[in-house]
Amino acid sequence: MALIAHYFQTLIPASAAAPAQAFNSSGLFLPAAAMHALSSIALLGACAVHSVLGLPNGNAKREAEITKRAVDTWVNNEIPIAWQKLLCNIGPNGCAAQGVGSGVVVASPSKSNPDYWYTWTRDSALVFKNIADSFAANYTADLQTQVKNFITANAKLQPVGNPSGGLSDGAGLGEAKFMVDLTEYKGEWGRPQRDGPPLRAIAMIRYAKWLIQNGYKSTALSAVWPTVKNDLQYTAQYWNETGFDLWEEVPGSSFFTITASHRALVEGAELAANLGQPTRVYTTVAPHVLCFQQRFWNNAGYVVSNINGGQYRSGKDVNSILASIHNFDASVGCDANTFQPCSDKALSNHKAVVDSFRSIYGVNNGIAQGKAVAIGRYSEDVYYNGNPWYLATFAAAEQLYDAIYVWKQQNSITVTSTSLGFFRDLVPSISTGTYASTTSQYTQIINAVSAYADGFMEINSRYAQPNGGMPEQYDRNSGTPIAASDLTWSYASFLTAAARRAGQVPSGWAASSGNTLPATCELRQIAGAYTAAPTPSFPANQTPQANAAPANTPIPTGCTNPEKVFVTFNERATTAFGQNIRVVGNVPELGGWDTSKSIPLSASGYKGNDPLWSITVPIAAGSQVQYKYIRVQGSQVTWESDPNRSFTVPSATCDIKYQNDNWK
Repeated sequence: MALIAHYFQTLIPASAAAPAQAFNSSGLFLPAAAMHALSSIALLGACAVHSVLGLPNGNAKREAEITKRAVDTWVNNEIPIAWQKLLCNIGPNGCAAQGVGSGVVVASPSKSNPDYWYTWTRDSALVFKNIADSFAANYTADLQTQVKNFITANAKLQPVGNPSGGLSDGAGLGEAKFMVDLTEYKGEWGRPQRDGPPLRAIAMIRYAKWLIQNGYKSTALSAVWPTVKNDLQYTAQYWNETGFDLWEEVPGSSFFTITASHRALVEGAELAANLGQPTRVYTTVAPHVLCFQQRFWNNAGYVVSNINGGQYRSGKDVNSILASIHNFDASVGCDANTFQPCSDKALSNHKAVVDSFRSIYGVNNGIAQGKAVAIGRYSEDVYYNGNPWYLATFAAAEQLYDAIYVWKQQNSITVTSTSLGFFRDLVPSISTGTYASTTSQYTQIINAVSAYADGFMEINSRYAQPNGGMPEQYDRNSGTPIAASDLTWSYASFLTAAARRAGQVPSGWAASSGNTLPATCELRQIAGAYTAAPTPSFPANQTPQANAAPANTPIPTGCTNPEKVFVTFNERATTAFGQNIRVVGNVPELGGWDTSKSIPLSASGYKGNDPLWSITVPIAAGSQVQYKYIRVQGSQVTWESDPNRSFTVPSATCDIKYQNDNWK
């Protein structure tokens, strides 16, 4: 458990760190201040809150100072608690994870009311992204073992057949949750959920990049890449297919899923280039995912988090704030295309989402505009009567800490007409313009936004359990912690917010080469070739190498891998609900006439007056192809009539060949 103390010490402000040290009963190495917190954290939160709220108006600076000190102390105390509770929920050795598979994250130890004794692909990926980033910043052998166990577990999990499908066409990778022993969950659920594969790819890529940076490229290629590749192929193929939102409640297109998909493809292309693997599929699809991402913006000043579905919601959803913080790349500044936290659109959206909760929760009563409030998932939420979530409120803080970091890096803040409302809530006299770090307005903004961000942290500290525990939610009126106990995602969200508050920022994801919109936007989806990854073999003792000189191969921008010609199959076929169109043929890329290996076409372009089904398949140059379309409904397969269709794939080229057909 020394890894907790090591990471913990990097986050404590110098003014807050205690020189005394101690061990707790489980051998966890902690500063004395943290030991004291285990018994007094509730008193701390209550006293700090009342002292701040009791200040008369006009003492904003004093109020901010008191809040900062209170948050400093609480964060100092909570970090080791959060790490301990997070690791307790990971098999096989976690204290709350008895019987759980190695490298498997349980969403919560709660087995009833609600039953969260499962492993969710999304939750697990976000937890391990934090672990991988923490490991990269502060090497420990224990965290490295956790990451390796996670990659091994997912190599085992990917081929598991489930209600979403199997691995042959990748469909099964979109399954949302599994049993804790990595067997399928057969119950009713909102499936598929397409954010899991890109998020899982991102988490594994973080470790692969550390391996490359420290001279272990061969391990990244043999032990990590095969599992990452399946998830990237899924993302390139299914990113625009209907799926359930990250709350697993409404089908449609989710902003969070689309942003994760774009990042995974860009970061995956960079990894592939460094490993000498083809990148063309990822670089072809990624710009069009980014282009589609812009459709979620509402000119009223916020992101509509679910489109093509979710009609009974306003669209103001913490989904969008989570998308921003998990898309954070400090190297691209305040880029709006990738919805960076300090971009004018992301800040305007932050205001809209936060304001949507100001009047609906009793715990927010009496809190003025421009002050932090408790945040839930979305205002129309009825799950457990609709309450604030710890992870949502932490996310609101984290976006602001991200923004502050970038503003300090670039020594300026730009206020546009889009973000003006956000800034005026905090600095009423501000106007549009760019403020250099030498100006008083810059200082005013930094101080105000810092206090605002700390306010969200302070609210969660107020409603945390006396022992520092954080379940899923707290009651909207009383603030009583409720729902799933010790939610793993709650602890991960606290830890990332605390790290950003301390100025600890993970390495970028190459957004600088992936944030440009294409001249023409297309719904480009490319079928993948999926193979069960071999059980990873990780050499022992791969420690940081100070003198390693890894290759830093840029992502190719021109024509690459032309020996695989992109063939787009456009088939117009009228279908009923539950029916799908697939293509099968004589070449391996089309399944070798095996319908179980046929390629599903996408209905993303299907309209009542134009029933278009489409997919792009990379096929070896020069192939003599025979093929047919089939209509599939459950286990029933209907072939179109004879004769077979046929064509010859051109010689090596990066031009796309189109097969435009009608059902016969």
